[in-house]
Amino acid sequence: MKFDLNDAEFQKDLLALEKAELLAFFKTLRKLQQLSWQEIYDDNGLKWESLKSSDSPLYTIRITQKCRAIVKRRDDQISFVSIHPDHDSAYE
Repeated sequence: MKFDLNDAEFQKDLLALEKAELLAFFKTLRKLQQLSWQEIYDDNGLKWESLKSSDSPLYTIRITQKCRAIVKRRDDQISFVSIHPDHDSAYE
């Protein structure tokens, strides 16, 4: 599993996270790295969901109970688009 963390909006969001959310994000990266794609899709903690409000294939994953990330899948890579400390804002 590879991660693309180069999106400018994502980097801005990442640097604005509080310490607890930042630690949870890195814990999520470790978890993602250990799972197959099917395990990621099925994992109840990550809650991989299609973002229906987007024209492109975007997904959300849970970082914490309150925080979600918007991601794209490209082959064996997850590209992080943004992080939303208020999980409802990920669906807007």
